[in-house]
Amino acid sequence: MAGGRAGAGAGAGAGAGARAGGAPGALLALLALLALRALGAAAHPQCLDFRPPFRPPQPLRFCAQYSAFGCCSPPQDEALARRFASLAARVDAGVWAACAGYALDLLCQECSPYAAHLYDAEDPSTPVRTLPGLCEDYCLDLWQTCRGLFRHLSPDRELRALEGNRARLCRYLSLNDADYCFPRLLVNEHLNSNLGRVVADARGCLQLCLEEVANGLRNPVAMVHARDGTHRFFVAEQVGLVWAYLPDRSRLETPFLNISRAVLTSPWEGDERGFLGLAFHPRFRHNGKLYVYYSVGVDFDEWIRISEFRVSEDDVNTVDHDSERIILEIEEPASNHNGGQLLFGDDGYLYIFTGDGGMAGDPFGEFGNAQNKSALLGKVLRIDVDRNERGPLYRIPPDNPFVGDPAARPEVYALGVRNMWRCSFDRGDPASGAGRGRLFCGDVGQNKFEEVDLVESGRNYGWRAREGFECYDRRLCANASLDDVLPIFAYPHKLGKSVTGGYVYRGCEYPNLNGLYIFGDFMSGRLMSLRENSETGQWRYNEICMGQGQTCEFPGLINNYHPYIISFGEDEAGELYFMSTGVPSATAARGVVYKVIDPSRRAPPGKCQIQPAQVKVKSRLIRFVPKEKFIRRAESTPPPTARAPTKKPSRRPTAAPPAPTPQPAQPTRRPGGGRGGGRRRGRPGTANAAPSNGAVRLVRPVGLGPGRGRVEVFAGGRWGTVCDDRWDIKAAAVVCRQLGFAHAARAAKRAEFGEARALPILLDDVRCVGSEKTLLECAHAGLGTHNCGHEEDAGVVCSHEDPDQ
Repeated sequence: MAGGRAGAGAGAGAGAGARAGGAPGALLALLALLALRALGAAAHPQCLDFRPPFRPPQPLRFCAQYSAFGCCSPPQDEALARRFASLAARVDAGVWAACAGYALDLLCQECSPYAAHLYDAEDPSTPVRTLPGLCEDYCLDLWQTCRGLFRHLSPDRELRALEGNRARLCRYLSLNDADYCFPRLLVNEHLNSNLGRVVADARGCLQLCLEEVANGLRNPVAMVHARDGTHRFFVAEQVGLVWAYLPDRSRLETPFLNISRAVLTSPWEGDERGFLGLAFHPRFRHNGKLYVYYSVGVDFDEWIRISEFRVSEDDVNTVDHDSERIILEIEEPASNHNGGQLLFGDDGYLYIFTGDGGMAGDPFGEFGNAQNKSALLGKVLRIDVDRNERGPLYRIPPDNPFVGDPAARPEVYALGVRNMWRCSFDRGDPASGAGRGRLFCGDVGQNKFEEVDLVESGRNYGWRAREGFECYDRRLCANASLDDVLPIFAYPHKLGKSVTGGYVYRGCEYPNLNGLYIFGDFMSGRLMSLRENSETGQWRYNEICMGQGQTCEFPGLINNYHPYIISFGEDEAGELYFMSTGVPSATAARGVVYKVIDPSRRAPPGKCQIQPAQVKVKSRLIRFVPKEKFIRRAESTPPPTARAPTKKPSRRPTAAPPAPTPQPAQPTRRPGGGRGGGRRRGRPGTANAAPSNGAVRLVRPVGLGPGRGRVEVFAGGRWGTVCDDRWDIKAAAVVCRQLGFAHAARAAKRAEFGEARALPILLDDVRCVGSEKTLLECAHAGLGTHNCGHEEDAGVVCSHEDPDQ
């Protein structure tokens, strides 16, 4: 009961009041004032309710020294004042005259920013001590003058039994770490230098915490709300399912939307195709409209589709799948750089963010798609989808910047975009509205730099002339007519290789984060932030780490996350979230949604309460059960290390993942298509490189581990299969060695790992001695010459260990 926690912190601030044998009240008041002016702490503050302290909405009348920052609201302060008055009525008047100041000190430590540490309340599973931890000299002075006060302050029988023994009683009330005892912490600069501010570690990394919100998701690419007062949030998986969550975080068993049979994607890690964007109409509450952005394809033709749906008339938690209206389709020349963001602005128009069409260096046409105003790829588009029940499916806003330019598509709002992945509109400062309507985007780079842009009407963002702040195409970069806009921030690939744009925090719960733009990197797993200097217009960068020591050890909080940061989102109240996964494949249910938490300060209790509109629920509810755990560390948690995702194929692989479950009635169908899984960007600069002749890969059915699968070979500029009823272990050994395995455990025949019906058969009658570098060096019937079918497609089982040992 008496022991505090080393490194945890203790109370700050003390009551004033004259006392015999104690420090003068004026001195303590001065010390309290100095501590409150210093406002800051290296050890994290925490209240008795296991949450961060706050700035009361109005000055406290009783514990006035904590009016600037602490753990008491005015009602709590009034309750302490009543306890003080009750004490005065029970204690002899002569004693009370000498002891009132001490009583004020001790009662008001419940309002200290470090109340949880003073009362040993960090762990909610252990009992809270009834009196705060006291410094020995203060305790001895208190005992000398007011030893009879303890029985009135605490119901603790053991404490009362020690009342007559000064040394034992003060040891009982002490803390293990004397630096944190009351009132010594008042002059502890280490604790008080940054109290109430977002804390940075020695490397300048801002220390925040996380709360798990949803889990078991397959590449969650978007989290959005409907602006309808229900405070539901909707999470989209890349395979084409959208799930509805209620404010208590329970999930509806029936998907809100399922177009998985229409969506083109794959199980390959890093695949950029799939269901990519979702936006609710600003008047969704009245018209029930929502818009989706997804990849489709037939054979080798691929395109992106923006469609409109309506919510079901029978169930507000499901979409009417027969209501789909295709608003816009854009052909994709390659399978990467698919863009994918949909947003509605304050102007009521729909903003669409497309990629440049793929491959490396935007090689399409003389100057690339991004610089071609007549192309819709590599752009930010802006259209009007209101009043589209009759007539055109969309109209052009009259103030679009290139309306009237015969060389431009009128939908274009901004150009020079490579592959903007996750954009957001700034809600604006909650009080002044400053910043409202600014459009932030993360644009994925090519070989060297990732960037964050502020997108404005008619502006050129430089690609492919420029990558970040540097020239990429020097001929274009030197063109005086380019007139491109530089990013507000760019970072090199030593920090990350695939930016994921985020949001400016404008929520209610964490005032210190207001105005902070938080974003991440898919490849490195870094969380990052930018804050604008309003006077200079410059943006200051800080990395974000998970909190140091006990900073995040609040009940329900965690200090770690999966490394592949896929997307960011806001809830209806403006609180900030991000989504990441441990395996970036749409077939792996490793995705988690995290809420961003600032442990240094929260809003006053009651300020951020919401009253969600009632929603009639017909589906069964699945209760949320968090799975992630707090990890105790001595230092702040660095970004997780992400391995490189498996490079995706240039076209849709033949192996299909299992059907997502459950299935609602009548999902949209893709013409002639099966199902796929997968996600988004591969590594910039490498995902588009053509394989070398003779390269091999394994395509394995879902559920199999690495090192086994159907053999596919690259020859003559395309991928194909090996079909061979005489396939043997020596040929398998060549494949396994190419893939980095020491041994071939088995040569699989008769399409054991699936048939590649969409690919040509390139090799048959393969005969290897086992020492060849590639299958093309082995004897075979000739490239493309065969007398078999895909029911004989070859496979292998590779191993790092000798199967014969």
